[in-house]
Amino acid sequence: MRFLADENFPRPIVELLRKHGHDVDWARNLCPGVADRELIERAEADDLLILTLDKDFWQLALQRRNALKRSGVILFRTHPATPENLEALVIAMLRAERAWIGHVTVVTEDGIEMIRTSGTAS
Repeated sequence: MRFLADENFPRPIVELLRKHGHDVDWARNLCPGVADRELIERAEADDLLILTLDKDFWQLALQRRNALKRSGVILFRTHPATPENLEALVIAMLRAERAWIGHVTVVTEDGIEMIRTSGTAS
């Protein structure tokens, strides 16, 4: 899979994904300080799934004028959001074999919840 990890996503998890053969761009290196909305647009243009700990992506993706067609947002929720706690959630996400494109997804210890983006355009 191809991912765009948000700036807040921990380096050890980015490296873990790369070790498992995934293509991962990391906003901290690629485009530090860029707005969340711009990251969504970049992901959509480049067919990337966004990995984040930031709840703002959930709302931004769902309120986007056009539905996501080439990307998706995967939000990981755990407390504390340490690499050790996130690793199990990321592994669960990788094993889930879901159709992530076009969805906003929340991954927690309790499971995976997915909502299809529909856009607000008529």
